Amino acid sequence: MGSAAVAFSGGADSTLLLKAAHDALGDGSMAVTVLSHAFPQDEADDARRICRDIGARLETIEFDVLSVPMFAENPPDRCYHCKKALFTAIRDLARANGIQAVAEGSNVDDDSDYRPGRRAIAELGVSSPLRDAGFSKGEIRECLRELGVSACARPSSACLASRFPYGERITREGLLRVGGAERFLRTVAPELSQLRVRSHGGAARIEADAAATEAIFARRGECAAELRRLGFSYISLDLEGYRTGSLNEVL
Repeated sequence: MGSAAVAFSGGADSTLLLKAAHDALGDGSMAVTVLSHAFPQDEADDARRICRDIGARLETIEFDVLSVPMFAENPPDRCYHCKKALFTAIRDLARANGIQAVAEGSNVDDDSDYRPGRRAIAELGVSSPLRDAGFSKGEIRECLRELGVSACARPSSACLASRFPYGERITREGLLRVGGAERFLRTVAPELSQLRVRSHGGAARIEADAAATEAIFARRGECAAELRRLGFSYISLDLEGYRTGSLNEVL
């Protein structure tokens, strides 16, 4: 590519992509992290730390996702509208810094889920090198382990907007509520557990892997009290546990 800006969340996918871009392009590469209410603060902190470890240049964009038409209304193609605005901002920042290409970290496993944001990525000419090269999530983590990069152990994450069923309006307060609930539950669950708090109006549906489900249930009174304090009226544990894209199951 000659030069490339990597859309960087600090997750395993974008970390391997940034590491490869930095190794190949040096000063011709940079990471761009978008800061918004839909991106948890602890993940933003992790992104900064990983960039320091890699030695990569990091630029940030303050992005008001709730100002994006159709984002707050939360239709099934919400991700398309959001990514179109987000990657336009990343592309403009890259060009202002003399960098022409923009890359993002999708992998082949993403093809098995409903991903309307891919249309925006294609329309804007953003490349997906890991997906194009056939990398799976497991292979990405294995590469990071071989490279000694700490992000290999970090649980998969996703935009906080993915916690809301399609049609349920997304608000700043709702994003803060689910973010706070997940942050608290991670202090209860074993390290590196996978969990999500899905918001259904005033109800919280907790999806967690087996170890986290057991830990949360053992301290269910404390967990329920904290989630009520955050604003949820009802709290439940999903018997099917954590799974990627569970809110797409109704489409």
